[in-house]
Amino acid sequence: MTFLPEPWERPLAQVSMRRRLARLQGSVAAAIVVALTVALLAWVQAARATSLVDGAYFGALRAGADARIALVDAEPAVRTYLETCRPEVLTPFHRATRTPEALALPADERILGDRPEIAQARARALAAIENWLDEYARPAIAAADAARDEAGVDGGGVEDEGAWSECIADAQRAAPPLARGNIAEVRAALEEYLGLVFEARSETVAERRGWDMVLVGAIVTLALVVVLLGSLMWIALERWVIRPVGALTTSVRAVAQGSIESRIKPVGAGEITSLALNVEAMRVELLHQMEDMRLAQQEVENTHVLLRDQARELERSNRDLEHFAYVASHDLQEPLRKVAGFTQMLQQRYGDQLDDKAHQYIEFAVDGAKRMQELIKDLLSFSRVGRSGEEHAPVDLEAVLSDVEADLATTIFETGATITHDPLPTVRGEPRLLHQVMANLLSNALKFREPERETRIHLEVRSMRTAWEISVVDNGIGIEPQYADRVFVIFQRLHPRGQYSGTGIGLALVKRIVEHHGGHVWIEQTEGGGTTVRFTLARSVTSGGARRTSTERAQSTTLG
Repeated sequence: MTFLPEPWERPLAQVSMRRRLARLQGSVAAAIVVALTVALLAWVQAARATSLVDGAYFGALRAGADARIALVDAEPAVRTYLETCRPEVLTPFHRATRTPEALALPADERILGDRPEIAQARARALAAIENWLDEYARPAIAAADAARDEAGVDGGGVEDEGAWSECIADAQRAAPPLARGNIAEVRAALEEYLGLVFEARSETVAERRGWDMVLVGAIVTLALVVVLLGSLMWIALERWVIRPVGALTTSVRAVAQGSIESRIKPVGAGEITSLALNVEAMRVELLHQMEDMRLAQQEVENTHVLLRDQARELERSNRDLEHFAYVASHDLQEPLRKVAGFTQMLQQRYGDQLDDKAHQYIEFAVDGAKRMQELIKDLLSFSRVGRSGEEHAPVDLEAVLSDVEADLATTIFETGATITHDPLPTVRGEPRLLHQVMANLLSNALKFREPERETRIHLEVRSMRTAWEISVVDNGIGIEPQYADRVFVIFQRLHPRGQYSGTGIGLALVKRIVEHHGGHVWIEQTEGGGTTVRFTLARSVTSGGARRTSTERAQSTTLG
């Protein structure tokens, strides 16, 4: 199924989804910022209005109401004092005027600064209160106090009734005119002030209610914007991502199920289109690789056929080689034995008739025949490695070393060599071939000894995870590093034949046997002079005897 974009999406086919989502999120973010700004402004204004209503206006109204009640109680107290000359009736007056703040009409500066009419009404009310106190209340109280002093009354019994009457008459005569004591003006000024404060508070309450409605509206708008964002994001993901990815998944699944030839068409827009194009490029590359693999497989099959033919040819060649080995071991050696035997018989029968030169030639012929026999013997041994069909079995290298030392006992005794060894392990292999490895390495160490020093040979053993590393260390003439690999090549000699005997096959045979057993062999320089030949063999059951010298054993074998 191929995804076809909606008509309104087609003009934006080349616009990446990142940019589309950025535009969508930018628009929604702008709406959210506006809604949050309006909500914050509404909350601040509502909080300010609440502070004015519940704080400033409420405090002003309460202070004005307290002042009005105090004046209502204070004015009758002053008149009663003039009518009775009894100071205890002034308690309400003293309670209203004992602190400067009692009638000061305290008000928040926010009210007075924002509402000049309230400030003016408050000033008029304060002026009326001061006017009543200064023009009537305080002079009247002072007049009554003076009358009490002249009459000498102290609030005693009935016997002072005349003094009380005189005090009252004097106080009323000395008091200001009653017109000055009209409290109605004060009350009117207070009522005007309180009315303006209450009116302003009502307006502020209405303003707070309006800001509360704006705040609620902003919150609702913000919620709607969030819901709208979620809806738009879902629609965008559905049309820009889910449906194109679904179509791309269907195409990829068809390819994965074997329809590798099916083309994957570009779907969606932006990154999805790029993904579809990359998947199509991968499909095309996969086609090319499959074709290359098919060609490679064809080449492998052709090579396999060729290898089968070569294996059959190699098998035939091996049979021929085995036949040649048989011929070499019998047909070639027999004439050599006859040449050597008849030449020696010729020397024995006609020796007195031959001169020294003839005797030398006969010795050359016999020596050449014997060396030819030895060479054929070594070649046969070299070619038969791995062809005996003998099963690998546990081989005790201690026993192998003992047999080799017994074979070389005469040479060991003649050279005075000392052979020591670490405890030797038991390995898996062919006993005959491992015996040959030990014999060749020890005979080489004895052959290439240093005449100027006592010959010492030591067999080191090192245990590794899957193999044993065995080293034959001697103090002989040594091998130069540049020849360390050359000595393992068949027929390679580093010394003239007249100086050291041998056919040049010994180390090549050692390498072939060790590799046949899954190991490898190499040569290192010995510190202080000499040669170290190291080789590895597969692990098996370990068994080692005590380290000992073999000179005495060789001597006892030779002499016994």
